[in-house]
Amino acid sequence: MAEVLGTETGVQILNDVVLNQALVRFGDDDDTTRAVVSGVQKEGTCWASGTTWNSQATMRISVTNWATSHEDIARSAAAILTVYRDVHQR
Repeated sequence: MAEVLGTETGVQILNDVVLNQALVRFGDDDDTTRAVVSGVQKEGTCWASGTTWNSQATMRISVTNWATSHEDIARSAAAILTVYRDVHQR
């Protein structure tokens, strides 16, 4: 998921993804990042939480279910990017 999200202009992957977690920032802006987190939670395809890392708002993505498929990841990444694009265009 981090690979897909990281290809979008304005989306930053803030950590080295080693196993199942990624920290993501949108638009290099706290308000944009918080709006994306809220929008993703409302949209409902997947769940990601907001957090603060190095004094910046971030989205924490943690994939913890063994049954998560590549299709689930692709669908979730697409949903996150759709929300980001909507927030970014406002």
